[in-house]
Amino acid sequence: MQGTIATYDPRTRSGTLLLDDGTEIGYPAEAFAASGLRLLRLGQRVRIDCDESGQVTRVTLPTFR
Repeated sequence: MQGTIATYDPRTRSGTLLLDDGTEIGYPAEAFAASGLRLLRLGQRVRIDCDESGQVTRVTLPTFR
């Protein structure tokens, strides 16, 4: 899935994402840390991976082809 960063707290390294379908979901610091990214910007496009329960497990930058 892809979306944009809606909120980001640099202290906790967590926030919320606005998915392309309009759904807003939270992401934990662990999902951010798994990507190896150091900083996210509001409005930045990202790709997310989720587990079977729908929890965000990884936030990465999208790849363009």
